[in-house]
Amino acid sequence: MTTARGRGRPRDPQTDAAILRAALELFIERGVEGTSIEQIAKRAGVGKLTVYRRWSGKEELIAQAVEQTVPADLVPSPEDVETMTPHEIIERILPAAAETTASPEFRALTARMMGSAVSHPSLMAAYWKHHILPRRDLAMAMLRHAQQNGTVSPDADPDVLIDMMAGAVTWRVLQPDPPDAAEMLRYIKAVYHQIGLYHPTKAP
Repeated sequence: MTTARGRGRPRDPQTDAAILRAALELFIERGVEGTSIEQIAKRAGVGKLTVYRRWSGKEELIAQAVEQTVPADLVPSPEDVETMTPHEIIERILPAAAETTASPEFRALTARMMGSAVSHPSLMAAYWKHHILPRRDLAMAMLRHAQQNGTVSPDADPDVLIDMMAGAVTWRVLQPDPPDAAEMLRYIKAVYHQIGLYHPTKAP
């Protein structure tokens, strides 16, 4: 998602991380309208041109900042999907998934993204392309394996099932009284069980 600008000195990963962190914080605090490249640069402790050398605009920058909020251990690799059962994958990622989705930061971020979908379609388009679609592809492969194994109905539409799982979690975290990590763990297990991906009585 970043934009190469010439052959200058190698980019400093710490500078990139500071800019991304500042962009995410400001987006959560103020939304897209309340965030500017100038503010991001100031909070990151860098010059405005340093930001522009890396990203073409704030929406591209915010989209990448949001993308990098998902810990690696929450996303199975393509190799995992090929070699592990859906139950094994979900059993491994469930604790971290519950902690993440129950956090106030995730709730605020989800609300901001939902609120920006209409007013800033380019932000959602970038987020969808670089964050959502790769994860949907992995979930699609996992569901197809589960259909082949007989744990998910062969007549089910995997695309609809993915929407159901993502929508259930999103709706739950946006409730006025959102669940804590323990309740979110129970809820996510129930969602995956209803789909056919998770079987609580089955050893991982």
